[in-house]
Amino acid sequence: MNSKTILELVGKIEKLIPSNESGVKDDIKSSIKILIEDYLHKLNLVTREEFDIQQKVLLKTRLKIEELEKKL
Repeated sequence: MNSKTILELVGKIEKLIPSNESGVKDDIKSSIKILIEDYLHKLNLVTREEFDIQQKVLLKTRLKIEELEKKL
């Protein structure tokens, strides 16, 4: 999840919070954003770009192994 998606999620949650004082609502919003970012970081996720790069490396490696097996 990128920051934009996280902010959209926090915004949706923020709309559910009834509050007359904007300061309290802003504090809750900041806390929720931090909690979500921390949780996602703990999941040890990779970006789509990193995944695609590793997928290409794996494909090249697999092809090289198949080529070497044929030589044996």
